[in-house]
Amino acid sequence: MINTTLTAIPLDKDSVEPIYQQLARHFRLQIESGRLMPGDRLPPTRDLAHALGVARISVVNAYTQLQTEGLIAAHAGRGTFVTGNRGAPGRIVPPWPLPGSVNISMREMTRLARQPGVIAFSEGTPPEEFLPVEALRQALNTVLDQDGAAAVTYEDTEGYQPLRQLVSEYVTSMGIQCHSDDVLITGGAQQALDLVVQTVLGEGDVLLTSNPTYLGILDIAHVRRVIPIGVPMDHQGLRPDALEAAIQEHRPGLIYVTPTYHNPTGAVMPLHRRRQLLALAAQYNIPVLEDAVYQELNYHGAPPPPLKVLDEHGLVLYASGYSKILLPGTRTGYLIVSGGLRDRIVRVKQAADVCAPGLNQRAMYTYLASGALAGHLNRVRAELRLRCDTAIAAAKRYLPPGSSWEAPSGGLYLWVRLPDDGPTAAELYVTAIQHGVAYAIGTLFYTDGDGHRYIRLNFSTYPPAKIEEGFRRLGAAWQSWQATYRPALRRMPVL
Repeated sequence: MINTTLTAIPLDKDSVEPIYQQLARHFRLQIESGRLMPGDRLPPTRDLAHALGVARISVVNAYTQLQTEGLIAAHAGRGTFVTGNRGAPGRIVPPWPLPGSVNISMREMTRLARQPGVIAFSEGTPPEEFLPVEALRQALNTVLDQDGAAAVTYEDTEGYQPLRQLVSEYVTSMGIQCHSDDVLITGGAQQALDLVVQTVLGEGDVLLTSNPTYLGILDIAHVRRVIPIGVPMDHQGLRPDALEAAIQEHRPGLIYVTPTYHNPTGAVMPLHRRRQLLALAAQYNIPVLEDAVYQELNYHGAPPPPLKVLDEHGLVLYASGYSKILLPGTRTGYLIVSGGLRDRIVRVKQAADVCAPGLNQRAMYTYLASGALAGHLNRVRAELRLRCDTAIAAAKRYLPPGSSWEAPSGGLYLWVRLPDDGPTAAELYVTAIQHGVAYAIGTLFYTDGDGHRYIRLNFSTYPPAKIEEGFRRLGAAWQSWQATYRPALRRMPVL
């Protein structure tokens, strides 16, 4: 039976504020005022949605937002519980003693991971030694010598024309039909994704994505007030059968997908599944946003062609950039889009930032025009292969029995499922930090707060010896947690 005080929630269904945000705001106030206390159980999403007369997805998204803020926690088989309030920044009082675990904010996680001596597999960027800093310095000097003041003035909103031409030639060599007019230079691939979401979707519209998915697209969805719906995936990526069911149920305005070396799982969508996805997009006339930032980071065989190569209906918007393969700090990305949608995106970009930094664009053009990218990529791929193989071997040696993963053939990450007979990823985190190792917690990548037993490890961050040591520490943290807290777990009350 649902507590009637929880269902007496004032909702304005005609408001511009989405229902899920009204729900989240209500529960947030209840928690922060002390009316809902740590340990209080929230009603199941289906029951609450029925009692309020709203779509279940509104309740799901409200709970997800509150979970992201650290105010509630979902526990499989037990329900969703209040964890505390935000009076003490970074730390939340758990609803019952969870031995060895502390619910902490994302900011606190990042701070802990950056402590001296911690081997942090939690970052999403390539290591510093992969970055051609000297080549960039030479490119910057060349640009300043040749172009003078023109290098630091505003560029066209669409981007520096020679760079756009070079990008169009590069993607054309991959099989993408592209003219320089179809290229929009952006402030990193992240801005390319954001521009598409802003242009294509309105507040309250549905964005379909894989579950799990890239954390950045979830951040964009929340900021732009669109609703991310996760579609189940397997080791071959997003499942077409689940995608069609989600399309029919939610009528999305956009599909976001990373078909090659998916973040966080590393999955690669096979050719036949790519064709199925595009066929569904064409059948229901839904644009597809392809995130291709990892496309060139293959080290165990070449991946299938990008979706954009296979696109016969002009539905795919292709976003990529140089943050994963070259220079994250220059924030140079690009978006391939044509027609009327291109013009709309350009107007949105012009309102946002006028243009990407001109000096960075010109330096990137100078570097790429030198032909140095091919050799750089070959070196990076060889090193990634070595580091990936080291991580797989170390995982087999040190991670607890029952851990599972798919060996990636490209990208930066190993996606690991922890065994059921022990702590969740969040519960293990502080113990892992105490042992000098950090990772990204799986729940961060899910639209619905799932993924409690998954962790993402960026093995590219360190050389082999440090990868080995980091996995050894992670295994030791698991053993320490088990040895210290298993007896206490058996005394936990049944709720």
